[in-house]
Amino acid sequence: MKTSTPAREAVCFYTRMHLTELTGMRAASLAELLKLVEESPGACIYHHTHRFLQQHQFLSPEPPNDFAYWVEDALGEDALAEKLASIDTVQFSSIRSLRDKIAQALRGYLSAHPAAGHKVAPEGEEFHLMKSVSVIIPTHYVARDGGEFVDCLKRVTIHSLYFHVFEARLRLERGRNDFSWWIETSLGNKKAADKIARLDPYTDTLEGLRAKIITIMEKDGGYGQHN
Repeated sequence: MKTSTPAREAVCFYTRMHLTELTGMRAASLAELLKLVEESPGACIYHHTHRFLQQHQFLSPEPPNDFAYWVEDALGEDALAEKLASIDTVQFSSIRSLRDKIAQALRGYLSAHPAAGHKVAPEGEEFHLMKSVSVIIPTHYVARDGGEFVDCLKRVTIHSLYFHVFEARLRLERGRNDFSWWIETSLGNKKAADKIARLDPYTDTLEGLRAKIITIMEKDGGYGQHN
């Protein structure tokens, strides 16, 4: 057991409340959608690529992002929808880089298929841009060593998991999820940290992800139940 070795710094678990804000901006064509993607706040890009995942955390895999869904459903551009849906969100460490990839796909398609730029969505089926607003709240769960971390991880809500795994890595641009960062820098366990960092959070439910992290900590990290 490694529970007797204290971490360099304790880790506090946070959770978040999620609100959706309608921006008033909308698009009826691919050109207008490209303009929205290029100019809208990062919180809008985050919302439209993570909305379903936040609302339906128990389902897996997640459906395509909102951009892909609208392009196919409202404009009938199946090839572009497939390209947008295939964007692997886990590869990006910032909203800016994810935005650039989406814009690049739209721009390239418009260049290769000029006629698609003249298509207009039916009235009432425009793309309405929304914004994700998060209120971050500290919980009473604090871990001072690996054993306490496992105990806390078994008890926190999936909203706390979502914050530390998704928002911290992508929206807050920390590169790695909070857990991997703390395990490596405070526990000094790079092996367990790397294994957790390599997990693909987009292909599993949050409960499944919780179970995998606990398994890595208990078996590969050597942290048993804290007493």
